[in-house]
Amino acid sequence: MRAAVLHETGQDKLEVLDEVEAAGFGPGKVRLRVRAAGLCHSDLSAMSGVLPQPAPLVPGHEGAGDVLDVGEGVTSVKRGDRVLICWLPACGACAPCGRGQSHLCLAGFAKSGTPNFTRHDKGIFGFVGTGTFAEELVVDAACAVPVPDDVPYEIAALLGCGVTTGLGAALNTARVAPGSSVAVVGCGGVGVSAIQGARVCGAAQIVAVDPVESRREAALRLGATEAVAPEGLADAKARITGGEGFDYVFEVVGKSATARAAYEATRRGGTLCVVGAGAADDRLSFNMFELFFDEKRILPSLYGGGDALRSYERAIALWRAGRIDLEGLITHRVPLSRINDAIDQMRTGEALRTWITM
Repeated sequence: MRAAVLHETGQDKLEVLDEVEAAGFGPGKVRLRVRAAGLCHSDLSAMSGVLPQPAPLVPGHEGAGDVLDVGEGVTSVKRGDRVLICWLPACGACAPCGRGQSHLCLAGFAKSGTPNFTRHDKGIFGFVGTGTFAEELVVDAACAVPVPDDVPYEIAALLGCGVTTGLGAALNTARVAPGSSVAVVGCGGVGVSAIQGARVCGAAQIVAVDPVESRREAALRLGATEAVAPEGLADAKARITGGEGFDYVFEVVGKSATARAAYEATRRGGTLCVVGAGAADDRLSFNMFELFFDEKRILPSLYGGGDALRSYERAIALWRAGRIDLEGLITHRVPLSRINDAIDQMRTGEALRTWITM
C-alpha cells in the first residue's frame, strides 16, 4: 500500500511511498482500510518535534474507514463495519479510568513506541499509535469505534480529534453558562469547534480571535458573533465587557504568548480553558499575587475533557439535529499524493480542515 512518511523529525515535507505494510495484526487487533483522514495541527507538531514522537513516522491521527479484518478475541467490531479512529483509547482498568476520567488514560500513548508499519523490513512508527496517512492501518480494537452508516467518512473522522477536542472543551471542561461572554483565541478546526460548543451552551457573545482573515470569516459563519485579529482583542474586551474581561476564554494555539493574552482577556473569577498542545520547554509565567487575587480558573482540556465514546455520540446527535455544522469545517480536499499541499494549507492558516482522500 501507500503511506506518507516523515523520514526524520524536523523535516517539513512527507514522502508518499509504495510497498508499505501495516504491521502488528493479531489477537485484539483490527485491520482497517482508511477512507478519509484529516490533517490536524498536532501532526505538524509531531513532525517538528514539538510533540515527542519517534521517526520515521506516518503522521495522521484523525481518520475513518472500514474494517477489513479482526483479530482473535475482538467482538466490538466486525468486517465491513464503518469506524472512526480513536487515538486515545481507554483501557478501562487504570486509575483514571476507574475515576471516570478515561480521557486521561495513558494506555494509548504506550503504543507510540511500537512501529505500526514496515517497509523493506524496516519499522515505521504511526503517530500516537495510529498513522492515518496510509491506505491501511492496524490498531488496537479499542481504537476502532463503530459509527452509524449514515455518518459520512469525513464527518466520522472529524470526531476522532478536532471536533471532540473543541466541542468538549466548551461542554465538558469549561461548561460554558448560558448568556455568558466567550473569546476563542486560535480558530482552526479545533477552535471553531469550541465556538460551536459555546453556541450550543447558549453563550451570548462569542468572539473569534485569529490573525488569518479567512479563518475569522469561517468562525462567523460557524457561530461566532464577532471576529477580530489578535491586536483587536483588547478593544473587543473593552467594548463587549466594559473592560472587565470575558467569562470564558479558550486558548487553542498552544503558545505561552497566546495563553498569557488569553489570561489577560479573562475576567476576575472567570475561566481560562487551555486547549492548544504546546512544547514542553515553552513556559508560561504568573505571579503569585495575581493567581490569588484574580481567582481566575485555569482549566487544561485534553481531548475534550470527557469520555471519548460519549463525546462521539453526543456530537453525532448534535450534528443530526442541525445544532453543529461539521461539513463547514472541511475547507479543502486533496489526494494522498498531494499531502504536502495540505501541510502548506495548514501552515499558512488557509484551511480549517484539509481532507486527505485515499
